[in-house]
Amino acid sequence: MDQRVKKKATIYDLSLLSGSSPSTVSAVLNGTWRKRRIKESTAQTILGLAELHQYTTNLQARGLRRSRSGLVGLMLPVHDNRYFSSMAQTFEGHVRSRGQCPVVVSASRDPEEERRTAETLISYSIDQLFIVGATDPDGVHEVCELAGLRHINIDLPGAKAHSVISDNYQGARMLTEAIIRHFGNDDPLRPDELFLFGGRNDHASRERIAAFHATKKALLGADPEDGVQSSGYSPDITLRAFEAFYQCRGKLPRALFINSSINMEGLLRFMAGRPAEMFSELVVGCYDYDPFGSFLPFPVIMVRQNVEAMITKAFELIDEPPTAPQTFLIAPELIQPRSALKGPLDTLKDIE
Repeated sequence: MDQRVKKKATIYDLSLLSGSSPSTVSAVLNGTWRKRRIKESTAQTILGLAELHQYTTNLQARGLRRSRSGLVGLMLPVHDNRYFSSMAQTFEGHVRSRGQCPVVVSASRDPEEERRTAETLISYSIDQLFIVGATDPDGVHEVCELAGLRHINIDLPGAKAHSVISDNYQGARMLTEAIIRHFGNDDPLRPDELFLFGGRNDHASRERIAAFHATKKALLGADPEDGVQSSGYSPDITLRAFEAFYQCRGKLPRALFINSSINMEGLLRFMAGRPAEMFSELVVGCYDYDPFGSFLPFPVIMVRQNVEAMITKAFELIDEPPTAPQTFLIAPELIQPRSALKGPLDTLKDIE
């Protein structure tokens, strides 16, 4: 007997298996297929596949959301950095202040897992879903739309639902300018001495990289083609990128724009075990905020995204009647070196 546990099918699985569109599958599962003039043979095929592939739980969930549960979902890409932890803490405070119960999960930056996670949350009859940093926000939208679930994007935008995000271009422009001006006029920074590490092909990274290029050209007069070292959102890949850079050039740049705290971790891993003299003149800008950055032995200029404003705006929008999707930009804050600030997580420490 096969002891492996099968994953329950999603609407997308049933769509592929039956050769029907997701909307057709949804209509069959929620019992409205006759109104849509879907063939009975098609309906029977889909229902048979749903039973065969253990769709029962999700079918009950679609039970078409006749009552409110008081549960509000937050789907993160990951839990393991201060930005997303702060997002979760702020979200929970807002939900509890409304007399509801928060449900916080992550989907590991995996588009398929994002859809599965959304369907699982829907199976628990959540009332609303806040989608943070999704790799495929429009795919999650389709799942929510089929279930009639109110939802909104935060951090990364989608095209099919309202989105509340940081003004990444403005934040990166401020950060790049602050890095360059830190050197002053006595020993100015050259274009080939400032590099960006991190980022991938998502909206936030594209906006930050565009602002980095534009600001370098405006303030330094040039922007070498190799000035961006993409390394995704991975400490290990960022570590390898720094090792390759150092092996090729024999030193680090005088200045670094680090795309996130995850990439910052990769830089710190590279520094471990190497002499402090290597970094004595280094200036780092990080597009994320962590108070520990204020205590590093070199200046770290940071951008703190306004999590409170993003969550507040998202709650305002999700309670309003549906309108055409728009993206709302929230201004981030530039944090100068040696200026550790308090944030949402500090309220827990104050209670202790």
